[in-house]
Amino acid sequence: MSIEMTLKILLPTSKFLEENVEKVKGEGFEGEFCLKPRHIDYATVLIPGIFSYVSISGKENYIALDQGILVKQGPKVIMVTRRAIAGELGQLNNEVKNMLTERDEWEKQNRSAVAMLEIGFIKRFLEFSHRN
Repeated sequence: MSIEMTLKILLPTSKFLEENVEKVKGEGFEGEFCLKPRHIDYATVLIPGIFSYVSISGKENYIALDQGILVKQGPKVIMVTRRAIAGELGQLNNEVKNMLTERDEWEKQNRSAVAMLEIGFIKRFLEFSHRN
C-alpha cells in the first residue's frame, strides 16, 4: 500500500483539481521541487511553468500553471494560481509561453500606469511649489 497525499489546485473562481497523489513536482521561485507524503512541510511562490503529479495509479499528469503559491502541510498540498491547464507536454509548453507573454504585457501596462501617476504627482508638486 502506497502512502498518498491530497493535491488541491485552486483558481480565483473555482477548484481546478482535488486528487490523491503519490508525488508532485514543479518549479518555484527558489528552483525545482519534488514533494512526497513524508517530506517536511514546505511553501513556495510558483512561477509560470509545467507542474506534474503522479496519481495513485502511477500515471504522471502535467499541468501548465501561471504564477501562484504552493503550501504543503502534512499530507496536503494546496496550490493557488490564476490559471491552470491540463494536457500533454508539447501543448503545455505553448501555454506556458502564452502565460509569460501575457504576464510581460501586464507588467508593461502596470509600469506605464505608475509612470503616469509619478509624472502627474511631479507636475502638481512643481505647480504647488511655484505658487508658494
